[in-house]
Amino acid sequence: MRMKRSLAEFEKDFAQEASLERHRRVWQQRSAAHRKLKREADRRHRRGSLRFAVLVLTLIATVMVVTAAMFFTLYLLLD
Repeated sequence: MRMKRSLAEFEKDFAQEASLERHRRVWQQRSAAHRKLKREADRRHRRGSLRFAVLVLTLIATVMVVTAAMFFTLYLLLD
């Protein structure tokens, strides 16, 4: 019984498949690296937003405390 495909064809197909697999692996590594960078950027943005909110709340609390202390001191001076 004669083989339908020659050994050279099998080798050529194997080489093509190996090449495709290498390209797929490289693409997956790049894709994973891209996803990692995106996650880190999102995390950095979330932390930045949280820090900004804390800063704004701290400034508002400081203004309220200073205003209350100023009026209390004024009340004591005018009493």
